[in-house]
Amino acid sequence: MSSAPFESIVLYVDATEAALDAARYAVALSRAYGAKLHALYVVNEKMLEELLSAKVFVEEEEVDLEHDLEEDGKRYLAAVERLAEDKEVEITSELLKGVVHREVVDKATQMGASLIIIGEIEEPMSRRDSFFDEGEMILRLAKCPVLTVKGDQLIRTLYESA
Repeated sequence: MSSAPFESIVLYVDATEAALDAARYAVALSRAYGAKLHALYVVNEKMLEELLSAKVFVEEEEVDLEHDLEEDGKRYLAAVERLAEDKEVEITSELLKGVVHREVVDKATQMGASLIIIGEIEEPMSRRDSFFDEGEMILRLAKCPVLTVKGDQLIRTLYESA
């Protein structure tokens, strides 16, 4: 058995600056412990279905939005890959579609991840909102430790010194 506390880290990436901060932290942590890093971006199909069923837009617009979300995912994953490459950290990445928290938790379980890293969770506007936030759901359902990353200046300093 390895003495490293983290052998495999799953990083959940969404289209936010908080996700890039989480990526910087994940890269620094992976570099420090020699952990394998796997970045995930999930196109939220549940949200798309809800918008369509609420008649917020028509089906053709759903296809356009889904395409835009996929392109966002590719751009954010490429940015995370560049962060890892700059620090000579080996990384794999994957764009998935589905219910975000289920995809992240299932992938982490499948990979035997030692840790899931997510960006800072926004303050919920109501108690009800906290039960529908994908980050909160990952925290609740994960079978391994989950680290939420915040404190952007500290993270940038840590990343730069890695």
